[in-house]
Amino acid sequence: MKLYGIREKIYSIVEPKYNNDDSRLARIYDWVMLIAIFIGILPLMFREHNRMFYIFDISSCVLYIIDYLLRWFTADMRHKRRGKLAFLIYPFTPMAIVDLLSILPTFNFVREAFKLSRMVRLLKIVRVIKVLRYFEPLMLIQSVIVRQRKVLATVFSLAIFYVFVTALIMFNAEVEINPETGRYLFHDFFDAFYWAACTLTTVGYGDITPVSNVGRVISILSSIVGIAIIALPSGIITAAYMDELKLQRRNSRKTTKKQEKTERIGQTGSTKE
Repeated sequence: MKLYGIREKIYSIVEPKYNNDDSRLARIYDWVMLIAIFIGILPLMFREHNRMFYIFDISSCVLYIIDYLLRWFTADMRHKRRGKLAFLIYPFTPMAIVDLLSILPTFNFVREAFKLSRMVRLLKIVRVIKVLRYFEPLMLIQSVIVRQRKVLATVFSLAIFYVFVTALIMFNAEVEINPETGRYLFHDFFDAFYWAACTLTTVGYGDITPVSNVGRVISILSSIVGIAIIALPSGIITAAYMDELKLQRRNSRKTTKKQEKTERIGQTGSTKE
C-alpha cells in the first residue's frame, strides 16, 4: 500500500495533465525536463564540440533515463484498463520510443562502436519532440490537432489533390522551351508538383516561373485558390484552440472547487473531533 502511494505521487508529478494536478513539484519537474531537452540539443547548434557539450549530453541523458523509468514505473496508472499489461505495452508506445531514441545518441560518447556522427546528430533532433510533453502551449496545440484530426485530414487531402491537379495542368500547359535555359520549364512531373506546392503555400521561391501567358494565368488562379485552402486549417485550429482553452479553464475551476470542498470537509471533521 505504501508503494502504491509513492507511485501515485510520482505519477502526479510526471503526468500532471492526466489528473489535472498543478502542484509546484509538477511544474518544477516540467521545467527541469525542458532545460534538459534544451541542453541536450544545444550541441546541434555548433559544428565543433568541447568538454562542456560532453557534460551537457551526459547530464541530459541521465535525466531522460530517470524520466523514462519513472513513466514506465507508473504506466499502469496512465492506462488503468490494461492493468499490469500496461508495463509491457509502454515501451512500444510512440512517446516511449521517442524517449528511448533520445537516450541512445549519448552512447556515442561512451562507446566508440556507436560512432556514426551523422546518424547520432539526427537522433538527437528527436529530443525536440519531447518538448510536446512539457510545454503547455504545444500540449494544447497537440490536443487541438487530435480533436480536429478528421477535419484537418480532409483539408490536407483537398490540398494534396489540388496540388496534383494544378501540377498536371501546368505540366501540360507549359510545353514551350525556356529561352534562358534552353530546356523545358518542367524537366519532369516532380518539378511541376514542386512548383504547384510552392504556389499553393504562396512561398514563391522564384526558381521555377511560368514562361507562357497560359502558364502565368494558371499561376494566378492557383495562387488565389491556394490562399483560400491554406486559410482553412488556420481558422479550424484557431477556433478549436479557443474552445480547448475554455474547456481547460472550466476543468481547472471544477478542480479548484473540489479541492476547496475537500478542505472544508476536512476542517469541519477536525473541529468536531
